[in-house]
Amino acid sequence: MYQKQQETLIVWSEAANYDLALSFQEQAGCLEIWRKICQVQGKDPSVDITQDCLIDHGEHDEEFQEDSTIEDAPDAAQEIELPPCELSKLEEIWNIFTESSIQSTPIRKEKLSVAIENSGYIKKLLDLFHMCEDLDNMEGLHHLYEIFKNIFLLNRNELFEIMFSEETIFDVIGVLEHQPSSPQPSQHRTYLKETAKFKQVVPMTNKELLNKIHQTYRVQYIQDVILPTPSVFEENHLSSLTSFIFFNKVEIVSMIQEDEKFLSSLFTQLTSDDTEEAVRRDLVLFLKEFCTFSQTLQQDSRESFFKTLSSFGVLSAIEVILGLDDPQIKSAAIDIFSYIVEFSPSTVREFIMKEGQKQDDDDLLVNLVIDQMINDPDPELGGALQLMGVLKLLIDPENMIATSNVSLNAYYFNKTEKSEFLVFFYKHSMHVLTAPLYANTSEGRLSKDDFQSAQLQSLILELLTFCIEHHTFHIKNYIISKDLLRRVLLLLKSRHRFLALCALRFMRKIVGIKDDFYYRYIIKGSLFKPIVEAFLENGTRYNLFNSAIIELFEFIKMEDIKSLCAHIVETHMKELESVNYVSTFNSLKMRYEQQQDGLKDKLFDSTSVLRNHRYRRDARTLEEEEEMWFDEDDETEDLDSMVPVSDVLRSSLDADFDHINRYIGSRKVNKDQSRESPPRLFNNRSTCININLRNNSPNTSPVGSPATSPTGSPTIPCPTPNTSPITPSEKALAAKRAGLVGLVDYPDEDSDEEEEDSETPTAKRPRLAT
Repeated sequence: MYQKQQETLIVWSEAANYDLALSFQEQAGCLEIWRKICQVQGKDPSVDITQDCLIDHGEHDEEFQEDSTIEDAPDAAQEIELPPCELSKLEEIWNIFTESSIQSTPIRKEKLSVAIENSGYIKKLLDLFHMCEDLDNMEGLHHLYEIFKNIFLLNRNELFEIMFSEETIFDVIGVLEHQPSSPQPSQHRTYLKETAKFKQVVPMTNKELLNKIHQTYRVQYIQDVILPTPSVFEENHLSSLTSFIFFNKVEIVSMIQEDEKFLSSLFTQLTSDDTEEAVRRDLVLFLKEFCTFSQTLQQDSRESFFKTLSSFGVLSAIEVILGLDDPQIKSAAIDIFSYIVEFSPSTVREFIMKEGQKQDDDDLLVNLVIDQMINDPDPELGGALQLMGVLKLLIDPENMIATSNVSLNAYYFNKTEKSEFLVFFYKHSMHVLTAPLYANTSEGRLSKDDFQSAQLQSLILELLTFCIEHHTFHIKNYIISKDLLRRVLLLLKSRHRFLALCALRFMRKIVGIKDDFYYRYIIKGSLFKPIVEAFLENGTRYNLFNSAIIELFEFIKMEDIKSLCAHIVETHMKELESVNYVSTFNSLKMRYEQQQDGLKDKLFDSTSVLRNHRYRRDARTLEEEEEMWFDEDDETEDLDSMVPVSDVLRSSLDADFDHINRYIGSRKVNKDQSRESPPRLFNNRSTCININLRNNSPNTSPVGSPATSPTGSPTIPCPTPNTSPITPSEKALAAKRAGLVGLVDYPDEDSDEEEEDSETPTAKRPRLAT
């Protein structure tokens, strides 16, 4: 018979008490071999246990088929008949129960269980136990031990109900005291009856509840102490026993939860000032055990359980307990508080915010928990580590997020919980959490650097690092306003490397957020200085601290954080440029130089753009202005004298048009000459004359300079009283010289302040403009 267990084990027996197993790393490999085994045995691979196959009868006659079936398929036989339960038959009974085929075949186990139950065989075996114990028959007692051990391995809940009843459970425990491998019988009954005492901190009137508590304790003792620890191949053989204990605990919790009188008396004594310390300790330990049992409940039942405790004021009771001096009571209260926070952190937050409206900061539950973490008497800070996990659950925004299918009021509450609780925590509790850190670094150095102080500060830094990752806005304001990072970086000088690494991890988390507010804060406070000093002090030792600092600088380089890169190179490169066993710092310097070159290029480009914008104007702007002028100036009397500019420009360009009119007049007189003569030469080269009407610019254009409009704008003649319209020949001449002329703009702001005389062109190559 082969059996598949845990999806990666195949177990089988080849002889009496000789088990073999195949263990697979992957589930797929186990399934493949299992399919081949089932294929050989002709079984369905979906089952976990193969059974003996019926022989193929073929062409045998009917009589032979029936005989073979009965002989080779014992699972199909009739009910198992047990021998009479007598002392002389004890060995025969032992052989039946220890037979390998009984335990290896599920059908045989089922039939044996039914036979035991129907015949009342367990009570008969217990009568034999009393006879053997009175006669001091050790061989018979050892046989009975093996028989009852195999009854347990039948894994049947109905048999457990019989064995664990009030009348038989101590006899079963007595049978299990006589283990064959032990030279002397154990004293389990003596321990359970005399040593183990049941104490009622609050009187219980429910007899059924009392019996269930006693039964559960004794069965748990049998499983944990008396029965041998099952091997990896037998861990499922007692699954019904585990289920029996589980459901007993569920019944106990349910019955206590329904007893309002009992719970009311419990919490009244727990919070009363008149209660003695010894009684209060027992009450707290009972409540802790009660909450431990509740962990076996289903989700809905647990929710109902904690709501019941909340209605009786369990959080107020914990608040009272944490204010006491008894370490044992405080430890139990922390466990109870952990159970509540793990299941329903929102309930605890709501309670904290309500009491914050009526109590001082020192009396708040969350501050009492923080104070307990800070003042943990355990040198290894085991309780502090547990409370740090509880605080993480309380301030974790992930379990404050509202779901989309809740009502409006619920959504509002969740939204308020996430925003207002964090505001409340940073206002009323953050200073309590960071107080040891500020106290230890108040003088600009570490006041205490012993192991316990270093371990406590490492826990605080872990919480603060968690806040940086999850509370981006609130923790940022707190760090910058309280200058917290400067204090944390003082811990780099600690002789405990784990604390220095915690401080460095805190800095690394801040840099990794990629927030410019943090970067400006770091640069303004020169907060890389202690990191560089610690790096140089560490020297060339290749350790975790050295690698962590180099990784920080490497991250800044790879993420191209320009502000920090510039700060490090400009401030600390002299100290770091000698570090050449890694290329990080040289690369950081090269990245900085590339940034500076890029800034210069951008500055040059922006200057060019400003210059072009100063002297050139988009032709489309002029066209829009002219269209606006034509649309608005409908009352002009003389259309022939209209000037193609807007009213806005006309008032500012009067002086410019005077110069243009003079130029056009002189050009008309010398029209023929300008057509035949080549361009004038300055410095032995052809030069285009630039008419620049600016401040301090000449008022008259050189005679003979051509006139064109800016590129892209229409060439519109401007008749004036002193000139005549431009002829078509002049237009052709202007078009012919389009390749030689430059562009000129007449800025609006400069046209009112022009000077009136300019006869000589500049030495620079001018641009032709109109």
